[in-house]
Amino acid sequence: MTPGPLTERASPLPYYWRLSGFYFFYFGLLGTLVPYWSLYLKQLGFSAVAIGALMAIPQLTKIGAPNLWGWLADHSGKRLRIIRAGNLLAAIAFLPVFWVDSFWGMAALLVSFSFFWNAVLAQFEVLTLQALGPQAHRYSHVRLWGSVGFIVAVLVLGEVLDRLGAGLLPWVLCALLWLLWLGTLTLPQGKVSDPKARVHGESVWLILKRPAVSLFLLASFLMQMSHGPYYTFYSIYLEGLGFSKFVVGILWSLGVVAEVAIFLGMHRLMRRFTIPWILTGSLVLAALRWSLIGIAADNLWLLGAAQLLHAASFGSFHAASIAWVHRQFGAALAGQGQALYSSLGFGAGWAVGAGVSGLLWQEWGSLLFFASSTIALLAAILLWVGVAAREKA
Repeated sequence: MTPGPLTERASPLPYYWRLSGFYFFYFGLLGTLVPYWSLYLKQLGFSAVAIGALMAIPQLTKIGAPNLWGWLADHSGKRLRIIRAGNLLAAIAFLPVFWVDSFWGMAALLVSFSFFWNAVLAQFEVLTLQALGPQAHRYSHVRLWGSVGFIVAVLVLGEVLDRLGAGLLPWVLCALLWLLWLGTLTLPQGKVSDPKARVHGESVWLILKRPAVSLFLLASFLMQMSHGPYYTFYSIYLEGLGFSKFVVGILWSLGVVAEVAIFLGMHRLMRRFTIPWILTGSLVLAALRWSLIGIAADNLWLLGAAQLLHAASFGSFHAASIAWVHRQFGAALAGQGQALYSSLGFGAGWAVGAGVSGLLWQEWGSLLFFASSTIALLAAILLWVGVAAREKA
């Protein structure tokens, strides 16, 4: 018998290994790009301001690109084809990286690469939830393999780059992009809905007028903005304190191990607390995390404790956000809903955080982590007053 949506072998979850494999390679690529790309740019001779600007580019393209691809996927019903095309074009667009060493050349490459790469994840989140069907609440059990891919990437590369140098990074990224595209060829189709059925449905703009939805998106923006100094300068900051690339990789990995742990128990957490309360608690713990990094200096124990809070600042916040968006936007507008969450949070929020960090890092240094703490706490207050306090846990 051919395995159906709920009968794929080796797992009680539908299409488990195909979906998990995609997350593994996608976040393996992210685990290569985020912690170490700034070190590669530094090796090419770029200044802190230039590094901040270049690190912001993939997030700036995420402001518009996911919404374009989300609209196209919802209205065409060809979500899987868009995922495959986005991966293939991203891999092709990244190929000139071996010859680019100027600021504007690197900026053009990152714009073209990330425009297509950013087409992928939000639509894949929808595909995953559709494939899981009635077991969509187990999303975190599939997504945790992305965290495993991130851990493998940062641990292996930390050691390898210490020995061979950051010049190896473009080769690793290219290989991962092509492996990721090959993985898309194995993905299930997911539920294909009739575009005509959406004509009389609720519009995205009506959903955005709901206070709970608009406040959630604002909180997502602020949460990712608070990550700006961390994602852009954390590795450089640790190197400046005298830590090796291997130790830098260990610290990045520790955060993602905590993320895996929270993903494993997330379905239980969501049965006990409402989603707005989980989001608010995650923001409070994110504020604590940034404060710990700010006061830790070279204290490895405090840095480790801060990394464990990645379970909240990313893990529980992201898993709860995916569920919240799925609930608020429904099946007909799922692609656009996930795209808005991605573009306003991981796109605009991350880009603003990275850009401002690049401008202020040389003058402020580790003090920027205290600014991040304040931003996360502000987001928690907004979400608590506007949404969480109105719901019973």
